[in-house]
Amino acid sequence: MKWKPDADKAIEKVPFFVRKRVRTRVEETARAAGRNQVTMTDVNVTRQRFLKKMDKEVKGYQIDACFGANGCPNRILAGDLMDKIEEILKSADLPGFLREQVGENLKFHHEFRVTVSDCPNACSQPQIKDIGIIAAKKPGITDIPCTQCMACVNICKEKAVSIVETENNDIENRPVIDFEKCVQCGQCIDACPSGTIDSDTIGYRILIGGKLGRHPRLARELPGIYSEPEVLDVIRRCIRFYKAHSRNGERFAQLVAKEDTFVPELIRELNCNKQKRLPL
Repeated sequence: MKWKPDADKAIEKVPFFVRKRVRTRVEETARAAGRNQVTMTDVNVTRQRFLKKMDKEVKGYQIDACFGANGCPNRILAGDLMDKIEEILKSADLPGFLREQVGENLKFHHEFRVTVSDCPNACSQPQIKDIGIIAAKKPGITDIPCTQCMACVNICKEKAVSIVETENNDIENRPVIDFEKCVQCGQCIDACPSGTIDSDTIGYRILIGGKLGRHPRLARELPGIYSEPEVLDVIRRCIRFYKAHSRNGERFAQLVAKEDTFVPELIRELNCNKQKRLPL
């Protein structure tokens, strides 16, 4: 649907975490009025509806991705992870839980927020969400001889890849990866024509406990790369913890900061589960 410039400019002032939802509602208002172009009238009507009946718009959770259903142009992994996460969030009955704790005057900032970034650019801001998921492809060095084409060095924006010259002429120069700099985007893997650099681990990084507001807090990253089932397991554990401890609308990030044993225990349990699945 087309938007008049003043209406489009006004919608950009809406907080980013509800902007997509508000834009959809404004377009619905315009269609209901029989228009095929959004005007400031539609924006103002929708604004009043949101302010007076925000509780009816709150669904208890928010889940988003950088490019929504279209996917990220730098995507590392494709699949239906978003749908599976939303199933977990729906089954948790977060609206019912929030109404028990807060009452009928719910606001959007009460919602539990999860975001999925398909690449390390992290446009969906996983660092400031309750749970942030970032796709990751960790590179590794194979036994295949390096052609020293420098493609891996040239493509790495982090300057994490270098070709190390050896003093022993019997040993070919090989790429070296500085994992302190590496963001696990996988671009060096895709660029390597010989296969000297290949995928070591593909999965997701997990960040938990981020928030904005009066007392902002950056999310804490769990060490390692996690499979899709492990990501879903972490989300279930976080929601259980949130519902067990949150009172009067207390945010997940506040709980993570206050209950300082949750993250260490979570990491320990995840590591134990990984050990159990290792082949003998």
